[in-house]
Amino acid sequence: QVQLVESGGGLAQAGGSLRLSCAASGRTFSSSAMGWFRQAPGKEREFVAAISRGGASTDYADSVKGRFIISRDNAKNTVYLQMNSLKPEDTAVYFCAANRGATAYSTYSASGAYDYWGQGTQVTVSS
Repeated sequence: QVQLVESGGGLAQAGGSLRLSCAASGRTFSSSAMGWFRQAPGKEREFVAAISRGGASTDYADSVKGRFIISRDNAKNTVYLQMNSLKPEDTAVYFCAANRGATAYSTYSASGAYDYWGQGTQVTVSS
């Protein structure tokens, strides 16, 4: 069993930055590919970013490419999402997710590929 706990959400102004963290319990973190998703009110959950289990490969949604950076520290069992140049349309609840048993360089953009999910952290960007 893996438990994921997100933190770092809050209120930011347009053009500002926030850094989300997702701390994982258990001993399988380093063998798990990780992803960030978000869900805005009235909308479906959407892919934001993903990182392979060793961190060598990353993937981003077009809407955040060039503004967001996903990274991980396997020694700390933590994955991060650095969000820069925030826009009001980035407002959403952000979730991290873990895919157990991922191959070394794989990243996953489909929510169905993930086995575990955190509870989410709210990000609100004001204009």
